[in-house]
Amino acid sequence: MLRDMPEAATAFASAPLSSPETESAVWAMSTRVQGRILYGNPGNPALLLLDCDTSNQPTIQITRTAAADEGAGALLALVGNGHIGRVKVDASEVGDQRFWVGDAPASDEVWEPLTGPRELIATVPGAGMVTLNPSALPGSMIASCRAGQALDTETLITAAQPEGETSPVP
Repeated sequence: MLRDMPEAATAFASAPLSSPETESAVWAMSTRVQGRILYGNPGNPALLLLDCDTSNQPTIQITRTAAADEGAGALLALVGNGHIGRVKVDASEVGDQRFWVGDAPASDEVWEPLTGPRELIATVPGAGMVTLNPSALPGSMIASCRAGQALDTETLITAAQPEGETSPVP
């Protein structure tokens, strides 16, 4: 007896994205969301977002603002400054788009690559590799979050100033 079997639909992931240009990219505080810092090229959409939630156990959320397929999951790798951190990320709806979003306790060592003074990379399979230029901002944000403190502008401005240079903010 022969039976016709329905053909299984073939599902493929979207085509891999190329790595973005980051030579002029910088870390900055979000002007829209309190407690958020972002990384990207000035005048363009952010490439990476870091948020601190101190409502319960201090937690850091990372968002790679690259298109993600519905239902997809991966590990976002942070590599640099003598450390490797891996954060589980899932395709999550953010507004009308789907990005890679994950979180971990602020005390977790996965955040250590962001606390050092050198360049590092953040990569999600298929979402390109983002080279993160050196900055004191992510380390200061992580330290504040670990202490359960809200991120404040004055702390970050002070952290971003080279030693011996005064802040232009009165």
